[in-house]
Amino acid sequence: MKLRFSPTSPYTRKVIIVAIETGQSDKIEKQPTNVWAPDTDIGKDNPLGKVPALVTDGGEVLYDSPVICEYLDAQHAGPKLLPPAGGARWQVLRLQALADGILDAAILRRLESQRPQERQSADWIERQKRAVGRGVDALEAEAKSLDGPLTLGSIAAGCVCGYLDLRFAAERWRQGHPKLAAWYEKIAQRKSFLDTVPKDPA
Repeated sequence: MKLRFSPTSPYTRKVIIVAIETGQSDKIEKQPTNVWAPDTDIGKDNPLGKVPALVTDGGEVLYDSPVICEYLDAQHAGPKLLPPAGGARWQVLRLQALADGILDAAILRRLESQRPQERQSADWIERQKRAVGRGVDALEAEAKSLDGPLTLGSIAAGCVCGYLDLRFAAERWRQGHPKLAAWYEKIAQRKSFLDTVPKDPA
């Protein structure tokens, strides 16, 4: 398999963590991809021009991260990260959607703040900031449910915390979210999380 990825993408991180946790990391060739480069060819693997995109051994191309994660979870024989049916499945999918939505807002905010200042929308930035805040509050409210067996939802929530540390560390998301912070300190020590700490390229 081939994974088109960016080292700072929290969605890519989620996929790589799933690959590690399911014992498939060594089966995946990781291809760094700068989707912003003028000559990028990411469009041939994902017409939306985004990472991650996974090319399976059979040549099928999968995107985006929830689809790739579910595919990888279906390829191994160990404990599943996504329950196969019932209420537990919907809870995990909802948690993953919440985490991915927080990341969507955080990334939109960051992209807007990188535009020339005279072209930035302060209202848009504030809207995304509020969405992130509400999302993190929601994770705090259900932090207890994050404990227990690892799931796609808890992996996604951990990727949120890591991305906020990378891009918005000065805002100290841990303040006011003690339960989430305590949970993250534990999950961040898993090898899959330690091996995928996001860093800007040197």
